[in-house]
Amino acid sequence: MGTTNDSIVRVSELTITGFDHLPHQKLLGSIIMITYVFILIFCTTNISFIISDRQLHSPMYIFICNLAFVDIMFTTAASITMISVLLLEMKTMSYYSCASTMYIYHLGDITECLAITLMAVDRMLAIKWPLRYHNILTNRRSIILIVVTWLIAIAAMGAVTGVADGLPYCQPIVRYVFCDYPAMVRASCVEPEPYFIVAVILGSWLLGGHFTLIFLTYVVIVVTVLRLSDKGSRKKMSSTCISHVIVCTSYYAPKLVIVLLTRIGVHLNLTERNAVVIIASMLPPLINPVTYCVTTKELRTRLIKLLTQNRIAVK
Repeated sequence: MGTTNDSIVRVSELTITGFDHLPHQKLLGSIIMITYVFILIFCTTNISFIISDRQLHSPMYIFICNLAFVDIMFTTAASITMISVLLLEMKTMSYYSCASTMYIYHLGDITECLAITLMAVDRMLAIKWPLRYHNILTNRRSIILIVVTWLIAIAAMGAVTGVADGLPYCQPIVRYVFCDYPAMVRASCVEPEPYFIVAVILGSWLLGGHFTLIFLTYVVIVVTVLRLSDKGSRKKMSSTCISHVIVCTSYYAPKLVIVLLTRIGVHLNLTERNAVVIIASMLPPLINPVTYCVTTKELRTRLIKLLTQNRIAVK
């Protein structure tokens, strides 16, 4: 990595300029705000259903509850800044607010990846060893695994934040739509490429390592299901994985698009890069709670019951 120039005075405020060249900023801000409100409603609904019903206190639902909480944190870090810039026209934020946004956003991103991996392992165990599943993965062990993933993410982000905080910031401009690590590095007064090594290592671990692990769990699942002679059992076991496949696709697809386009030499301009980042920040937290609420029988039943009761109460 290049050496920093300690004689450069760090700016106290940064200005978000990623939306400046876009028309219809109020419309875009309204769409982001409405999406964010729906994410909060869907995620808190799932969390409240799971916490309030003791019958749902099982590993699978504990992992769903954890994912909903992570979704709220992940999208909030990005959405609040974008809504403030687009609707309130508050483009300036303090350096420490920007650094905090970066930390929370990437902490949510890492924990989301780890949560999805845990859920893949959970489904593999449930299908591969259905009779031993509740002995292998107890509620206590599930909570311990969740805590471990959070500690790993906190430690990883401690290292990333240390790198970003050590850079000299002499220009108060962030050319992206909110403060993430690439935005912070490019806003600094150093040659950015050496500092992206940290992001490459972290991305390789998340995309390469965890995506591969999830793929292997599904290989085990597919082999196990194909060995079943009962078509009804095959269908039942396959249906339990549909929601997780949708969640995995919504999380990994935007990231893989960027990686694949980069590998084949396609250069994304600022607008295209910002568009992919917005989609990656808003789409998974919106799809995840809806998917589990619709495809999971217990949550779907609770939702229908709640909506029916509200309709009767209104009448």
